Amino acid sequence: MASIPLVSPSRASATPTFYGFTKPVTSERSTGESVKRGSITKAGNGRARRVLVEAAWCYRHPPRVGYEKQTLVAAAPRRAREIAWKAQVRLCKRFRMLSRRGKKSTVVATAIARELAAFMWAIAREVGNEATPSAAPRARAASRIV
Repeated sequence: MASIPLVSPSRASATPTFYGFTKPVTSERSTGESVKRGSITKAGNGRARRVLVEAAWCYRHPPRVGYEKQTLVAAAPRRAREIAWKAQVRLCKRFRMLSRRGKKSTVVATAIARELAAFMWAIAREVGNEATPSAAPRARAASRIV
């Protein structure tokens, strides 16, 4: 996962809140029944958006785990590995599919970045509490105080 301080899963209890921070969302011009969606907005955390788009370019290649990364992947929680592999397969397939349809590669990368943000949010929500190693000592210390 990217090491940019995005937003705590506890603060962003819903996907729209997370999207509101990273802003990989489309602009919208709506009146009554008419809904018109535009390009991706440039509001929000520009650094996070840039890192997401840079990471999205990796999905041009077939899904696999490199030899050097296998030990890091094995050390991750099981649920995080499952979500990450699902993301890897889906995003690689989607990148190729959108490219074959004739979309510009920059548009494809931005679309993949938007979906990648959703997968990152899912991992943070599912594994966020398990993955913080300092949570257990704090809980034990709190129980001693009582």
